[in-house]
Amino acid sequence: QVQLVESGGGLVQAGGSLRLSCAASGRAFSNYVMGWFRQAPGKEREFVAAISWSGANTVYADSVKGRFTISRDNAKNTLYLQMNNLKPEDTAVYCCAASSSGHASRWSYRYEYAYWGQGTQVTVSS
Repeated sequence: QVQLVESGGGLVQAGGSLRLSCAASGRAFSNYVMGWFRQAPGKEREFVAAISWSGANTVYADSVKGRFTISRDNAKNTLYLQMNNLKPEDTAVYCCAASSSGHASRWSYRYEYAYWGQGTQVTVSS
């Protein structure tokens, strides 16, 4: 199993930045594809970004391309999400997740992820 704990959320004004972290423990972090998802009140959980085991490959939702950057440090067992130019519609609970899927085409699907963190709240004011 993998245990995941997010941090770094908070309240920020539109146009501002935040960096989320996801600390992993348990099985080897580097064995997993890692993803970020978010869920706004009254909405379905949606894919944000994913990164391959080595960090060489990344996938982003269209809504965050050019503004968000996913990265990982396997030596520190930590996943990151740098969020720039934040918009009020980015307000949500952000969760990190771990997947064993080897198919990048599937990384945006929630069911590909076996382990999830509890989430961290991001609120963007206008």
